[in-house]
Amino acid sequence: RFQDNRLRLAYTDVRDRSALETACQECLEALGVPSILVNNAGIDRPPDQPQEGYLLEDIPMEENREILEVNTLGLFLVTQVFGSEMVKAGRGSIINIGSLYASVSPDSRFYDHIQSDPPFLKPPAYGASKAAVVNLTKYLATHWAPHGVRVNALSPGGVLGDQDEEFKRKFCNRVPLGRMATVKDLGGPLLFLASRASSYVTGIELVVDGGFTAW
Repeated sequence: RFQDNRLRLAYTDVRDRSALETACQECLEALGVPSILVNNAGIDRPPDQPQEGYLLEDIPMEENREILEVNTLGLFLVTQVFGSEMVKAGRGSIINIGSLYASVSPDSRFYDHIQSDPPFLKPPAYGASKAAVVNLTKYLATHWAPHGVRVNALSPGGVLGDQDEEFKRKFCNRVPLGRMATVKDLGGPLLFLASRASSYVTGIELVVDGGFTAW
């Protein structure tokens, strides 16, 4: 529940600057300059989607391009549009959602039980797009720090969803804490980066992965 009905929804394509500018203007008129921006839009082909016979060297550029356009370029466009208003106001916190795959390569053994020929591959553009998000976070943080705008990345590990049981078993065996993350596990770190508790924190990647990348 939000007091005074101060909740607004705007459905936009993060690759469409014009649509983003319209959404931003609606936000400014209804709520004022945003204090927090969470860049969470992203796509990744799910493991149960048919591979359609692609080998790594045959993955269509259209697939890679779409992932990069949404996950990296779309994030940058949203940040340009909304972040510029934060800069004018002289304050704000931007949180870009990364991934543990910004730092490490996916383990293809997590998917070797999936029946496909050739074997399923995690889209290579996904990790590349998230690595770019982390680097972009550092760039934006140093550029906008003099304007009072902080920019950080939150990189989750595997988040529990509708994955098949065999995948979850394999993944959890690879996590020191022995389980996948829940959405609630990400709330505290996200709140920290959004709040004044992190007022002296900018340009970091906060990895919340249950220890996955420690091994």
